Amino acid sequence: MQKILSLYVRNYDSDRLVRDEVVPGSEWVLAGEGVATRKWDGTSCLVRSGELWWRYDAKKGRTPPEGFQPAQAPDPVTGHHPGWLPVGEGPDDAYHREAWAAAGQALPDGTYELIGPKVQGNPEGVPTHRLVPHGQDTLPDAPREYAALRAYLEARPDMEGIVWHHPDGRMVKLKRKDFFGSRRR
Repeated sequence: MQKILSLYVRNYDSDRLVRDEVVPGSEWVLAGEGVATRKWDGTSCLVRSGELWWRYDAKKGRTPPEGFQPAQAPDPVTGHHPGWLPVGEGPDDAYHREAWAAAGQALPDGTYELIGPKVQGNPEGVPTHRLVPHGQDTLPDAPREYAALRAYLEARPDMEGIVWHHPDGRMVKLKRKDFFGSRRR
């Protein structure tokens, strides 16, 4: 899974919040293209050919571990280099394995979000570890204008954000904290 563009430009030189200026390449969202879906607050995973992989970012200066499969070339500006590592038998992969077993069947190829009690502090408040398919939960009532999106996310403190999926595979995201900072729900 490649790094997903944000919908709005961030104020990197001050409060790090977004302003009413669209990131180049994200204009299609405001043009009404694509489907809005819920962004879950967990960690990204990949199912490919019946195997589970977890997302690893070989940030600037980090050497990717053995088995790393890049999802894209390193970003020359941020240094992010996202890719995938196979889920193994080590303790760091325990929650991935638990969610995989809980699925009870072979999951279709695609990307998923691992959520659960030991993932990111469990902001989703779920009792067990599970894999949620990306793009599954559509938000037909999600607006597409800056002020309306701010109000929409403010009224939904239980939701991390929105990801728009274009039919051609492009994606754009907007997180609640982009408007309000990192304050928790």
